[in-house]
Amino acid sequence: MTTTPHDLDAIIAAVIEELRAGAAATNGREAPAATGSTSVPAAAPAPAAAPAPAAAPATQQRSGAAPPVTHAEASGRFTGEFGIDLPDPTEPERRHALRVEDPYDAEGLANMASTTTARLGVGRSGPRPRTSSLLLFQADHGVTQDAIHGTVDPEVLERFDLFTVTTRVADREEYLLRPDLGRRLSDQAKADITERCTKSPQVQIVVGDGLSAAAIDNNLAKILPVIEQGLSAAKISLGTPFFVENARVGLMNDINDIVGAEVIILLIGERPGLGIADALSAYMGYRPTAGKTDADRDLICMITEHGGTNPLEAGAYVVEFAKRMLQHQASGQELRRLTADDA
Repeated sequence: MTTTPHDLDAIIAAVIEELRAGAAATNGREAPAATGSTSVPAAAPAPAAAPAPAAAPATQQRSGAAPPVTHAEASGRFTGEFGIDLPDPTEPERRHALRVEDPYDAEGLANMASTTTARLGVGRSGPRPRTSSLLLFQADHGVTQDAIHGTVDPEVLERFDLFTVTTRVADREEYLLRPDLGRRLSDQAKADITERCTKSPQVQIVVGDGLSAAAIDNNLAKILPVIEQGLSAAKISLGTPFFVENARVGLMNDINDIVGAEVIILLIGERPGLGIADALSAYMGYRPTAGKTDADRDLICMITEHGGTNPLEAGAYVVEFAKRMLQHQASGQELRRLTADDA
């Protein structure tokens, strides 16, 4: 059944109607008890020999053969004393529905909405958003919170034999409040990397949860094999890959001060947006070290199967970027300058 904005407004009105009806029924049952009479009135005498049955309670009448008395019951969405079953606002046809009543240019609005994932044409009810728009916003916000506060599935890390180290962050709350601590390895992490990682490889791959554990869970299995196979096929030596918990991008500098790679590739979860919470980024830098900034790095962002760059395709891009960095011994703005005439 397709649900219109008017239908949703009617459902809300039905909730209020149910509350009022319930209150009236409750008052009607309790009133006789206050005067000392019994709570169930005596049955009226029958004209025949058999007495008439007592009247069924109001709740039994509504759940029995009696016709529905509210819009919610008539629509089949009434699920209990105060329960209303609303349609899922995240279903594609509802997510992309245009809810502006009588738009000035309906075709223009539809064309504009088809070119972006931004929330256009959400409509309003007086000064407030429509119920359907608010429910979708809350659902998407819940997904982003799960992504930010979630943890990467250990099975994903075990599949690729990634050992885990941490930054100087104590917990997730501190990670969100202190980005600077997420850019530095803990003392134990430095010791583990020193002991377990191959030194001076051409390329070192690092995986970090960043701001979305879902980005790693959903994309790593697709992009990492493409990168490793592509670099190996090009006879490029690889370091020992590992995973960093509570990671920030600037961590690349700290890592390379230990492993001494020519190129660092950091696969890290992006800040989730409303509707897409599993996007991955690939940050790359040539010989990152203390003092290097975003100007010295290259980036492929929005790696996701949900409206972004497919992870398989992104993996091929990462390999080509790494080759160019090794060839020109540069990254970021310096690489742009050196390759400006290549096009």
